[in-house]
Amino acid sequence: MAETAILSIDQGTTSSRAIVFSQGGDIIALEQKELTLFYPHKGWVEQDANDIWDDTLWAMRQAVKDAADKGYEVAVAGITNQRETTIIWDRETGAPIYNAIVWQDRRTAAQCQALKDAGHEASITQKTGLLLDPYFSASKIAWILDNVEGARAKAEAGKLAFGTVESFLIWHLTKGQGHYTDATNASRTLLMNIRTGQWDEALLDLFNIPKSMLPEICDNIHDFGMIAAEYLGEAPPIGGAAGDQQAALIGQACFTKGMVKSTYGTGCFVLMNIGADFKVSQNKLLTTIAYQIDGQKTYALEGSIFIAGAAVQWLRDNVNFFAKAHESEALALSVEDSNGVYFVPAFTGLGAPYWEPDAKAAILGLSRESNKAHITRAAIEAQAYQTQDLMAAFLADSGGEIATLRCDGGLVSNGFMCQYLADILDKPVELPKITETTALGAAYLAGLSAGLYTDLDDVSGRWQRDKHYSASMDAQKRNTALDGWKKAVAQVLFT
Repeated sequence: MAETAILSIDQGTTSSRAIVFSQGGDIIALEQKELTLFYPHKGWVEQDANDIWDDTLWAMRQAVKDAADKGYEVAVAGITNQRETTIIWDRETGAPIYNAIVWQDRRTAAQCQALKDAGHEASITQKTGLLLDPYFSASKIAWILDNVEGARAKAEAGKLAFGTVESFLIWHLTKGQGHYTDATNASRTLLMNIRTGQWDEALLDLFNIPKSMLPEICDNIHDFGMIAAEYLGEAPPIGGAAGDQQAALIGQACFTKGMVKSTYGTGCFVLMNIGADFKVSQNKLLTTIAYQIDGQKTYALEGSIFIAGAAVQWLRDNVNFFAKAHESEALALSVEDSNGVYFVPAFTGLGAPYWEPDAKAAILGLSRESNKAHITRAAIEAQAYQTQDLMAAFLADSGGEIATLRCDGGLVSNGFMCQYLADILDKPVELPKITETTALGAAYLAGLSAGLYTDLDDVSGRWQRDKHYSASMDAQKRNTALDGWKKAVAQVLFT
């Protein structure tokens, strides 16, 4: 008898992955393929949506086959994805009409600024919990409709479909049987009223987007359809879906009000569970849906840092400081400190709590003795400084101290980053035993749909700590470092 397993599809910014988990949460099989990013113009970031589909299908097939060889059979599948990335496709053929516009893309900054200048941001925030920014999907949809020949006419005729990545994958996995999104991804489009849980007619009118393009909004645990048998040789149901950061919150079992997780991947995203009551941030954080189960919404405050691990990638790929990303830790530790160097990684503007789309990245404090080790160390230290900026905003909004930070993402394999994070935050940092928390969160949702787990308490009881970092920096050194960071950011904001 084959053992029961769960397939988690984890489609991210830089790779498409498939992980098969045992019911106990152990990784049975993992496959991934790196995804190419395109930069056709300054500030533009795109992906080939066909590659997203093809690479995801390849990873799924390989992982399921590997799991089967080990005696496991997939009972259900879950999906998690890069959020806000926008795809529009033809309903008849399933073919994308334009490249996927990635969440990092800034091409619609002027349009968003015009809407701000017209006084629309306050009312938008009251409905969506978001700010008026190119980061979100709405202005990306409008851009495609206005710039791809014939797109708007087809959309008005009901011939086009919009979706964030999970919606696009569900469409293809079910061979067009379902056009769905989940509440967490819908809450990132700038088109959903997250109080009512519905697409907002006034927002659709404001961005000039036909409602017929939009998917049905569903709970995170939902029957999204069956994966076509031709793809995997079997037809497991898709039982769960969530945007990557919310999936990580679930994977980290942050189900109690006040719990916080921080994911350090391409960007850094910190989410605090704030419970069932919608609250607008007064400190430029976002309010978003953390998860929606049985129609009941749980909200989160979110701080979004656009560049985290991508700063290390930039040092590797653009200036050739090292060949492998993991080499950055040893290089950073080869010097005692950054020698006064600060790296503000605003390659795609600054996110929370600044929200300055026109900010540019900068390396400051260079002197004759500065070298690549100092700059690398500064790039890693920047993640702690950026997180502290968010923590200050969380504290001001919530009024409650954050006791511990549960962290995950590729960058937490860097022990120096984790220790410096604990030092600057002056708080314990905990890493989970299973670090693939984003994929695990999607697996938990799927497992709940299939009855493999009883409830959220069952999921919470499965969380295990692997590593713990405690603060060891004295207050004066911490304050001096943070003062230098504030001055560095000021240079980026006002130049």
